[in-house]
Formats: sequence, C-alpha cells, structure tokens
Amino acid sequence: MSVGNDSIASLEKEIDELRKILRKKEKELSLLKECHVNKEKCLGINKLKLDDKLSKDDIERFSRQIIIPTIGVKGQQLLKAASVLIVGAGGLGCPAAQYLTGTGIGHIGLVDYDAVDRSNLHRQLLHTQENIGVSKVASAAGALKQLNSSIRISEHNIQLDSSNAIEIVQQYDIVIDATDNVATRYLLNDVCVISGKPLVSGSALRLEGQLTVYNFNQGPCYRCIFPSPPPPETVTNCGDGGVLGAVPGVIGVLQALEVIKIVLGWDGVLSGKLLLFSGEQSTFRNIRLRVKNPSCVICGDHPLITKLIDYEQFCGAKASDKDNAINILREEQRVSPEILHSSFMCNDEGILIDVRDTVEFKMCSLPNSINIPLKSIDETSSIQKIKEIVECKKKTHQNCPVYVLCRRGNDSQRAVLKLEKSLQEENVAVCDLKGGLHAWARAIDSSFPIY
Repeated sequence: MSVGNDSIASLEKEIDELRKILRKKEKELSLLKECHVNKEKCLGINKLKLDDKLSKDDIERFSRQIIIPTIGVKGQQLLKAASVLIVGAGGLGCPAAQYLTGTGIGHIGLVDYDAVDRSNLHRQLLHTQENIGVSKVASAAGALKQLNSSIRISEHNIQLDSSNAIEIVQQYDIVIDATDNVATRYLLNDVCVISGKPLVSGSALRLEGQLTVYNFNQGPCYRCIFPSPPPPETVTNCGDGGVLGAVPGVIGVLQALEVIKIVLGWDGVLSGKLLLFSGEQSTFRNIRLRVKNPSCVICGDHPLITKLIDYEQFCGAKASDKDNAINILREEQRVSPEILHSSFMCNDEGILIDVRDTVEFKMCSLPNSINIPLKSIDETSSIQKIKEIVECKKKTHQNCPVYVLCRRGNDSQRAVLKLEKSLQEENVAVCDLKGGLHAWARAIDSSFPIY
C-alpha cells in the first residue's frame, strides 16, 4: 500500500495543529497553577517551613541526593524553597535548567526573546525539531514540565532591558547569566548588584568555556573585573565563531552546580575565581580574580551608578546575539540577489569573491565563486590574484564587475571598502551582495543552507 505525498503532508499538518493546541492547553494549565500559587501566597499559606515533612513524591524522586549527608532533608527543603532566574534558554541555559529542575529547585524563571531554530538543536537539547519556530521559553518550559511537573516555571518571553530587568530579577533568589552578548552581561551585573542577587555567569565559544560567580559573599562584580566594555569588533559570539555543543553543556551543568552550592550554603563557590575549561584537552583550571574593587562604579564604597543605564549605548553593541546589519556603502555599491543572479550566474559577467573563512566556504558556496577570507583580502598576493582574474575576464567580457559576498552582508561591505582602493587602476565596479548568502537563499535558491 503506497501513501501519497498529499496524505503525508495532510497528516503532518494535522499533527502540527494538534501540537499547537497541546502547547496552548499546557500554557493555560500553567497560568491556572500560577494563579493558584499566587492566591495562596496572598493568603500567607504557601510559605515553606523547613520543619515540614517532604512528600512521598519528594522522597522517591530525590532520595539519591537526600541521603548525601551534606544535603539531607533540610537541604532538599532549601532547594524546594529556592527560586532561580535563567536568562537565556540556549546552549548554557538548557542544561542549567534541566539539572536545576532535576534537583528540585522550586521555582525557575526562563527569559528569552528568541524562537527555536534548526541551528540551535545541536547544543540546546531541551528543544526538539518539532518545536522549530516556537518561543524558546515555551519550548524549554514544556520539556522541563515533562521532567518534573511539580515545580513552578515562569516564562518571560521578552528581551531583558533596563525597563523590565529589576521587576523580573527581584522575584528570584539567584540569577544565571546564560547569554551571549556583552550588553546583557553588564545589564545583569548591575541589576543583580542593585537587587542584591548573586550572579552565576558562564560563557562558551568554540572548544572553550568559562564560569564564575559575581556579587556573592563580598566577592567582585563583573564591573570590578571589566570596568569598561571591549571594542565591539573584538567580541565574537558562537553564531560567528562556532561552538561544539558539549562545551556549553559542560558549563551549563556547572552553572547549575554553583546555584545548588549557593542555596545549600556550601563552601567552594566560584566567587573571586574563574574556572577555565578546555574541551580539546579536557582540562579545568582555576585562576584567582581581583578582589572586590572599593572604587567600583556600581558595587564600590561610593557607587556612581545607582540605576540602570542604556547598555547598548554603553557597549556600542546590541543586546542580542543576532547579527546586526551594518550599512557603510553607497547604494550603488550594493546589488540584490536578483541582479547578481542575472549578471554573474546567467551572463558570466564579472568575478565573485566569497570572503567567509575557508571552513565556511567548504560547507557551502555559490558556483564559480572564489574564496579569499576577509582577513587576507588586502594582502598583496590576494590583490594580485584578483587583478589577474579581472584581466583574464576582460578579454572576453567588456564589463567585469567584482562582486563580494559573505554570510549576511556585513563582512562583504568591509571587503568592498578595502578592494576599492586596491583596484582603482583596474577601472572596475566593486559591489557587495546585499544581505549576503542569507538573502540569496531567500530570494533565489531556497535549497541553499542558511546557517
């Protein structure tokens, strides 16, 4: 018996609709439970007492950690009473949330403005391919509820900023920074200092990770270590630099461990210390950080910052790990995917230079494009190579524009500015593909991978 494509598509559509209905019902149930909890709080009957007995479910679920002498019944009650805000439901936030849920933290808040994308799935393992397009907080909350339906999960499907950070952070005992941009790191640091909350900060890039705890037990805050933000062009996120999924997995789990240690009052919290992890060598190294700075502008003896500021302006970069389009060329220096397709692909006019790194070029590339990475685009050998190709092309084509492309259309603009000067004598137009390969995939070839 054969099944037609129409029947498969119809079933897939029906399943998708049922999933949407299920997510809607789960959301309604979560809101009803939260209203019930808030009502009990208002009546003053939901306050955890440390001498309350653990339930049958608590004992069966958490018995393997309760029997650890340094945790015991009291420790489990402390965990159940604790609340943790996780900012970022991605590569760090997913494992941190998963292990805190498994440990029995009573209330977990999730903050993220983004939706699940296919490129997330290799490292953000709370999300599934069925949830592509769904908000990350809803996707993560649903997965966590499958693990432990008795905990309270609050979804904050927003981008954290100066207007909402204090109101949200003050609802929780501890904050986890699982973000991927400098502006949000400064925002979280300042709001945690102002609100008196410890900040468990992690990061991961390529094969390396870092972890520390700020604003805890008279330890330094982020500004004590980094008073000024780095130049925006020196900052690389995992979207541009790449990351092996297991590395943020390691750091996220360790972030959960630091939270547990703080809740239980254990020694050994990474306050004033930075843990460095090498995934390539499987090594951990602790280095001592500077002590709390009495002159720190936010946590010092005489703070100059007493309220939240504009962190995007302060850092000169967006509070997002998304690529922010730049526009540094004149309009006539930019071409659309349609023009590139007509000129280069159909009429063989000009040359096409791809300025992505070699490893990205090998992943996917346009036919007949030449790979010269941006970092070497203005080297003598690169310019000479381009001039030779242009001269050869001019023998058969009077018009020989130089087209430059990259992943999203930013590096290509930088390359055009460099090539313009070097190719003045060649009397050729130098243009970039506006929007890069992402625009090409959307406008010309939907089978071309977007990454």
